Amino acid sequence: MSELTVRPMHAVVMVGRCVRLSRRNIDALLTSLLLPVILMLLFVYLFGGAIETGSAYVTYVVPGVLLLCAGFGAAGTAVSVTTDLTNGMIERLRTMDVGATSILAGHVVASVARNTVSTVLVLGVAVAIGFRPAVAPLRWLAAAGVLLLFLLAVSWLSAAFGLLARTPEAANGYTFLVMFLPYPSSAFVPVETMPSWLRGFAEHQPVTPVIESLRGLLLDTPVGTAPTQAAAWCLGLLALAMLLSALLFPRRIA
Repeated sequence: MSELTVRPMHAVVMVGRCVRLSRRNIDALLTSLLLPVILMLLFVYLFGGAIETGSAYVTYVVPGVLLLCAGFGAAGTAVSVTTDLTNGMIERLRTMDVGATSILAGHVVASVARNTVSTVLVLGVAVAIGFRPAVAPLRWLAAAGVLLLFLLAVSWLSAAFGLLARTPEAANGYTFLVMFLPYPSSAFVPVETMPSWLRGFAEHQPVTPVIESLRGLLLDTPVGTAPTQAAAWCLGLLALAMLLSALLFPRRIA
C-alpha cells in the first residue's frame, strides 16, 4: 500500500488512540493545559504594568498566549511521533496495513484537540481577569478559523520534526523554534518598540500576522491584510510539513 494512502477508518482509529494516550499522560496533559494560563497571568500581573500598549495589557497579550498554547501542544506531537518510532509501535501498525498519513493524522488531530481545550481555558481565564472581546459572531468564526489553521500547520510541522528526531528528548528540542517564535513578534510588545534589526524579523515572520489577525478580529479593530498573510503562511507551512513527512517517513522505517 502507498505510504500516502488515506483510509478514513484507519485515521479515525489513530485519532482515538492518540486522544486516549493524551488522557492517560496526566502530567503532560496538565502541563499543556495549565502552563499557558500561568504564563498569561505572569505577563499580565508581573510585566503588564511596565509595558505600554495603548490598552489594558490583558487585552493586548491574549492573542500571543493563544499561540503559545499551540507551541506547547506541538511539542507533545513531536515527542509522541518519535516515541512511536523508537518503541516499535510504527512497525506494528504497518503490519496491519495502516498508512503513514493515517498514523500522522492521528497525532496531528489529537494535538489540535488538546490545543482547542487549552485555548478555551485560556480565554475563560482571560475574560475572568478583564479581557473583553468583541461579540460579533462572524468575527469569532473568522478568528477560530485562523487559529485552527495555525494549529493544524504547527502540529503537522511538529510531526515532521518527530520523524526527523532520533529520540523523544531530541524531538522536544526541535520544537523549541515553534515555541520561541511568539516572543520576537507582536505577541507581548508592539513591534515598533523593538530595535530596527529585530523589528524586520518580527514584522515578516509567520506568527505576527496570525497574532494581528486574532487581535483585530477578537477586539473588533481593523485587520488590513493580516488574515490573508496569516492564511498564506499557515498553508505554506502545512504544505511544507506534509511534504517533509512524506519524504522522512519511508526513510525512518527503512
